[in-house]
Amino acid sequence: MAPLVVLVVVTLVARVIGLFGVGYVDTVAESVAVGLAAMFVMTSSAHFVQPRRAGLIAIVPPAVPRPALAVTITGVLELAGAIGLLVPPDVVPGIRPAAAIGLALMLVAMFPANVFAAGERRHPDAPHTPLPLRTAIQAVFLAATLVVLWA
Repeated sequence: MAPLVVLVVVTLVARVIGLFGVGYVDTVAESVAVGLAAMFVMTSSAHFVQPRRAGLIAIVPPAVPRPALAVTITGVLELAGAIGLLVPPDVVPGIRPAAAIGLALMLVAMFPANVFAAGERRHPDAPHTPLPLRTAIQAVFLAATLVVLWA
């Protein structure tokens, strides 16, 4: 739930700042990009800091080899995607949409871990949000990536 709160609050703050004439966030899509970046920085940190890291490793489905490595890789990708969302389009054309696509694909690819996590508790620090709520939150994250992509 915290990542959703970060996405919404940072997006709204960025939008208000944009309304005061700050060009970096003067559109909804740019504000959403900043909100998504903040959210992914927050979630990526959980991939590296205990005890959350152990909880994330615990929810990696058994079919994925080397769960600790998978958690590390996804954490790095989330951080790289967040950075890509923050690069202004006039500095590196195409990087923001590429980051949005990459993050959207990663959200879809990581969804089985969310389904797996919704089952029995495997670790005290594993996420334990019920599957319907996890699915709805994931849909909001995907929709946000599409807002950035279609801008």
